[in-house]
Amino acid sequence: MKHLLLSLLFVLSFGHISAQPLCIPTAQEVKQTGGTVEVSSITCVTYNDASLQTAADYLGKAWGIEAVQQKKASENSIFLSLKPDKKLGDEGYRLTISPKGITVQATTPKGALWGVQTLLQMKDTHFAKNEAGVITKGTFPCLSITDKPDYPIRGFMIDAGRKFYPLSYLYSLVNVMSYYKMNTLQLHLNDNGFNDQFENSWDDTYAAFRMESDYFPGLTAIDGSYSKQEMRDLIRYAETMGVEIIPEFDVPAHSLAFTHFRPSLAAKKYDDAHLDLENPELIPFLDSLYAEYLGGPDPVFTGPRFHIGTDEYSNKDSAICERFRELIVHLCNEVKKYGKQPVFWGSLTHAKGVTPVPSDGVLMSLWYNGYADPMEMHKQGFHMISIPDRFIYIVPAAGYYNDYLNTRWLFKNWKPSLIRDKHFEHQDPLIDGGMFALWNDFIKNGISVGDCHDRILPAMQVISEKCWNALRDTTEASFAQWQTLATKLEDGPLADEIGRKSMVNHIDLKPRSTIIAPPKGGWGVSQIGYPYTVEFTIEWAEEKPGTMLCQSERSTFYLSDPIKGMLGFSRDGYLFQFKYKSKPGKRETIQLKGDNQGLSLSSDGKLVERLKPDTGHRTDNKKSTYKIMRTLVFPLQETGDFRSKITNFSAWR
Repeated sequence: MKHLLLSLLFVLSFGHISAQPLCIPTAQEVKQTGGTVEVSSITCVTYNDASLQTAADYLGKAWGIEAVQQKKASENSIFLSLKPDKKLGDEGYRLTISPKGITVQATTPKGALWGVQTLLQMKDTHFAKNEAGVITKGTFPCLSITDKPDYPIRGFMIDAGRKFYPLSYLYSLVNVMSYYKMNTLQLHLNDNGFNDQFENSWDDTYAAFRMESDYFPGLTAIDGSYSKQEMRDLIRYAETMGVEIIPEFDVPAHSLAFTHFRPSLAAKKYDDAHLDLENPELIPFLDSLYAEYLGGPDPVFTGPRFHIGTDEYSNKDSAICERFRELIVHLCNEVKKYGKQPVFWGSLTHAKGVTPVPSDGVLMSLWYNGYADPMEMHKQGFHMISIPDRFIYIVPAAGYYNDYLNTRWLFKNWKPSLIRDKHFEHQDPLIDGGMFALWNDFIKNGISVGDCHDRILPAMQVISEKCWNALRDTTEASFAQWQTLATKLEDGPLADEIGRKSMVNHIDLKPRSTIIAPPKGGWGVSQIGYPYTVEFTIEWAEEKPGTMLCQSERSTFYLSDPIKGMLGFSRDGYLFQFKYKSKPGKRETIQLKGDNQGLSLSSDGKLVERLKPDTGHRTDNKKSTYKIMRTLVFPLQETGDFRSKITNFSAWR
């Protein structure tokens, strides 16, 4: 009965109330107090402490009203205030909607920000807005929300080592995470592919280290990296949005980027992706790497934690297992030396040995029970992050783990206290929270940044839900209501990776012009995501190879591709072509329909070709197959230098 009462929530639809959730994650306690508030009567955001300015400015920008600091609430305002309250903790808040106005009270600025996000989700899903995003009609019911998370870590790990993510996407990702009260982003900054995709040659196998390096020139990946200042700025921005970034350097396995740079560090008896734990040069190399990013008067990684990796090293030699455990101890001590908490992949069951690895002040990521037995790690006193591979690993288009997470199953069955088949008590003091992960194991499978986001968003929503309100009602009816809200919420006010704002209706395209400008003062690109339709009428002129119809930072659609002169598109280092060429003098209507499986081209209502997954590609050792995804999140930022006449251009979802 208690849990049913905690889960009794309401949705708003122009003043009408029904049994639906208000926000994701679902608030812990909601009480209806009677009456309504006209949304149009809210004229400003006010706040009583300078530390709340960021949250107030964010709310004001998203709402379309001014933010002003003042000591007390005033009528017709949204008032943010800090007030000590042990019941709320560091991240809890109280949101009150009354005839006099709206208040968000919290103990910390982060708690106030989470209250703001709840209010914005209510606004974003249930009120009419004009083109500028300003509410034009609707009412809020008067109610009181008291809310705080069940677990302090609610996160996501993204594999940027095997796939480069533009900085603009990482900013968008931070904004989406904040919208769903997800507070931890782990950046996996180095990794490598499997050599059976590269003619079984470790020398030719793809590997990347994504950070600019002054200590080790030549280590940085040439196909995409982050400068030190870019990373400092990203970490600091994320902090203002309530998101902690945990950088990760994965050693001593998954380390081909380091052995490509310095071959003498490779443990050849295993493979080139293993660092040689018996090489006396290894520790000084890693210590220097840590010093470059964690040390100095202006460190690059300014957050409170750093992840040392230690995933999937060979355990064939017991003596090497001891060296492996010694390395964990050394790297944890190095991280602590810089005033940070070390985090590492659970591996102590896999690497059995007598060398003790102290649990004090250390956080362990538990992904597979054969690598780290959760019960044993609990006995040893490790604080743990629940990140069980079977349930919450995404490996796009790989044919194993999950292509998309099973949100229904997770909603009904998972919570951070379940680590694969091991159950702990809800809010066990050693389980700090839960995360999901997206790994890019297959370097050559054609997955785009847009494809990744299409998988990340629903995963973000359900993991947020189960880390914040793990004991909520999990009936099928409850899931259906929750899923309806999840579909409406999308990316939030400061991100638009799915392109909900990029609708275009019957415009004429001019060469070298802007279609939709990128967000002002924000990060992201102008594009439209799945499922979408793009349609236009074209009177063909002769187009030289490489002529673009339109492009964004992430992709280009060609009227004449650079290689064969076909209609086609490029993104993420790939070029895909239709078997269709321009016909100078012809007038036709082109329609493009895109989804998460491919892109279809039609001419005057007749299907020309569907670019679907290109299947049957075999790894070089012939042991497995993989497919290449030929998808496109359609670019809508600016046009190319075309000669054809293009009219009635429309794009919609």
